[in-house]
Amino acid sequence: MTEPEYKGKRILLVIAQEQFRDEECFVPKQIFEAAGAKVTVAAEFTETAKGTLGGVIKPDLRISEARIADYDAIVISGGPGSRKFLWDNLYLRELVKRAGSMKIVVSAICVSPVVLARAGILKGKESTVFNSPDTVNELKEHGAVYKDSDIVVSGRIVTGRDPKSAEAFGKAVLKALKKL
Repeated sequence: MTEPEYKGKRILLVIAQEQFRDEECFVPKQIFEAAGAKVTVAAEFTETAKGTLGGVIKPDLRISEARIADYDAIVISGGPGSRKFLWDNLYLRELVKRAGSMKIVVSAICVSPVVLARAGILKGKESTVFNSPDTVNELKEHGAVYKDSDIVVSGRIVTGRDPKSAEAFGKAVLKALKKL
């Protein structure tokens, strides 16, 4: 029997404490785990987090406790809660900045590419985001080159547009991990 292809790979999956988008959390997580990667879930608190569609998950650690050097990828899930819990989370922004300067895959889906933009790692890079005026403007204001596409890969940075992109997003993150 062969080892799973991504055994030994460690992925930090960041979600909003409330109103994360279920598909953008659970679909990529399932893809990563099926491929053999170890997924650690982080949120603002370790109390059970609740998704917009009723899904629940207990985070393994607080965002403020995460050490980016312990991971091969950071994946930031989207959903309406991202605006409240993730966009201005300074711990998360610092994790993203550090990941951007290391050999780590940095990814976000739905409205969460705004976190990457605010951390300054999308400057001059192509990226997608949930297509609404405020999110597209956030990317452009921080120097990103917005593409109206389901998935955009720019080097080690992977962005996804919306819940319908969750499966393709998860697979794109794995493909980027393979190139490390």
